[in-house]
Amino acid sequence: MGRITEDLIRRNAEHNDCIIFSLEELSLHQQEIEKLEHIDKWCRDLKILYLQNNLIGKIENVSRLKKLEYLNLALNNIEKIENLEGCERLTKLDLTVNFIGELSSIKTLQHNIHLKELFLMGNPCTDFDGYRQFVVATLQQLKWLDGKEIERSERIQALQNYPVIEQQVREQENAYCLKRAKDKEEAQRKLQEEHENEDKRKRSNPGFDGRWYTDISATLPSSLESNHLQAPEIQEEEHNKKKLDENEDDLEFWNKPSLFTPESRLETLRHTEKQRKKQEKLSERKKKVKPPRILITEDGKALNVNEPKLEFSLKDDEKRNQIILDLAVYRYMDTSLIDVDVQPTYVRVLVKGKPFQLVLPAEVKPDSSSAKRSQTTGHLVICMPKVEEIITGGRQTFKPMKTTLDSGREQTSSRSKRIEKLEVDPSKHSFPDVTNIVQEKKHTPRRLGSEPKIIPSEEDPDFEDNPEVPPLI
Repeated sequence: MGRITEDLIRRNAEHNDCIIFSLEELSLHQQEIEKLEHIDKWCRDLKILYLQNNLIGKIENVSRLKKLEYLNLALNNIEKIENLEGCERLTKLDLTVNFIGELSSIKTLQHNIHLKELFLMGNPCTDFDGYRQFVVATLQQLKWLDGKEIERSERIQALQNYPVIEQQVREQENAYCLKRAKDKEEAQRKLQEEHENEDKRKRSNPGFDGRWYTDISATLPSSLESNHLQAPEIQEEEHNKKKLDENEDDLEFWNKPSLFTPESRLETLRHTEKQRKKQEKLSERKKKVKPPRILITEDGKALNVNEPKLEFSLKDDEKRNQIILDLAVYRYMDTSLIDVDVQPTYVRVLVKGKPFQLVLPAEVKPDSSSAKRSQTTGHLVICMPKVEEIITGGRQTFKPMKTTLDSGREQTSSRSKRIEKLEVDPSKHSFPDVTNIVQEKKHTPRRLGSEPKIIPSEEDPDFEDNPEVPPLI
């Protein structure tokens, strides 16, 4: 059962910043609402109210809406026009496809002096003889009825024949009310029978043989003990049988002839709600039974997974030494629903909880990686810099032979590296003689033409002095 709550009104008041006390227009169509409530207390300034395609059975709790100009209650379960006298500014009322059979109830709208348009198409009262003339004569402020303009001549003629038309309408209305009372009794009887049958079904299947057991293992028949290995197959057969029975019941419900009444609409709603809950339970069971997705094997190997089924492209940018992943994420998806995890050998992206994982062709740096979202396409672009490659070969290295030049260079380099200090013997230390620092040169007389004698070096044994050879100058 749908109800009018404060949260429901606020969610439908986004155009007014979710403020409801100053709301002028409210749309609550297709919400399965069964009772009209709270609106006259929370939204006093309403001018337009949409409540079509619900299950409202009575017009109520709107008399305080003094500013209301347009009320749409089409496709509901209303059987009588009432409680609209307080809507002083009401100019348009839509009651299309309801169950209004008491046509005389439109007299309550005589107090709504500003009412100009009224829609009653699809109601049982529109099948009455003299329906339009009765409405035209009763509500003289109307300008349009069921989308058709009321001419002056039509109103004059309706007023002239009003006594006769009113009598006809009264008789047809009484006949309809009697028929409607019988339909209500029949619907109530069917509903009671369905409840009794459902109770019998529950009681007929309490245990294995109609009795309740406290200790199943102690009371288990020997035949079941011997075939305990076949229990899953038996359970599956029972489940399939139960499913077939439910499908048959569903087909029987939809093929069963029924009248178009408020009760039949409610019954249809209850049935569809029941089927929806069953489907939700089945889907929840399937979700629970579904095994978790394996992303990394037991031996630590990452797998390629694309559970969200997204298109992607992987590019190796050699110029910038990085790997670029372009993932075609849904364009209008909120970025908060995306989680990126970059590892040295693989990248993982969770899109609404569904994993996308891709093994990378080279090792990357997770700390230096970046993820950006395109504002135009919505794509997710992940840039992952590659680790610098270090080539370590197992080749044998040969030592080159050292030459004398290389050894000399090594000695000089070792000397340059070593710090040399001048050591002085303190026992021989004495002050210098200042008087003899500057000495005069003694000039010795030199003969002209004299040539210096070259004394051969005694160190050279092969030296021979030849007097004919002139001396070197």
